[in-house]
Amino acid sequence: MRPSHPLCPTSPMAIPHHAVLFDLDGTLVDSAPDLAGAGNDLREQRGLPPRPLDDYRPLTGTGARGMLSIALDSRPEHADFEALKAEYLDAYARRLTQLSRVFDDMHAVLQALERRGTAWGIVTNKHSRFATPLVSGLGLDQRCAVLVCGDSAARAKPHPDPLLLAADQLGLAPATCIYVGDDLRDIQAGRAAGMATIAAAWGYLGDGAPIGHWGADHLAQSPSDLLKLLGLD
Repeated sequence: MRPSHPLCPTSPMAIPHHAVLFDLDGTLVDSAPDLAGAGNDLREQRGLPPRPLDDYRPLTGTGARGMLSIALDSRPEHADFEALKAEYLDAYARRLTQLSRVFDDMHAVLQALERRGTAWGIVTNKHSRFATPLVSGLGLDQRCAVLVCGDSAARAKPHPDPLLLAADQLGLAPATCIYVGDDLRDIQAGRAAGMATIAAAWGYLGDGAPIGHWGADHLAQSPSDLLKLLGLD
């Protein structure tokens, strides 16, 4: 049986030692403009017009696979996919922090956690090649207590390994941590790790099951809701 997590919209958690862990893309940071921009760079090189950001945004959380499906209608089963993926990732590495920003209202959440002395961290499927410089470029590297990337653990989300690694690095039991994410895989990983989960409805959400079907413990429509759920308002 999963542990009970006393979390409600109007009162703080009754857990004496805990941390809040965030997914990166779509939860903490809006990286869609740079990820989409890299896709449009590949289109431009082929004489194709750019596609609008709204075409890319829902699949931003799926990384190169989703971006290439939009940019060039290329999928993993295609013979040239791996070559295009390498080209896309190089294009993204050149952009990375040009337009990506912490979601405006998430600043208040991080500041409230820090005022309360609550550790917060980042657990992402983004490879460290990209996640580490992005987090540093946004000035978050000196603030987050832990950064676990897609290549930090043996298996990435939806497996619980990255979240268990983050809890271990923080010296906390997983049951005393909360994971906030905008993708079904985030919720699956959090539940498998025994953490309370909050689905972030302001994120990219993907093109699969509706967010209400993910099985998250709580749903936050906005970072303001998150403040309430964490007892920080």
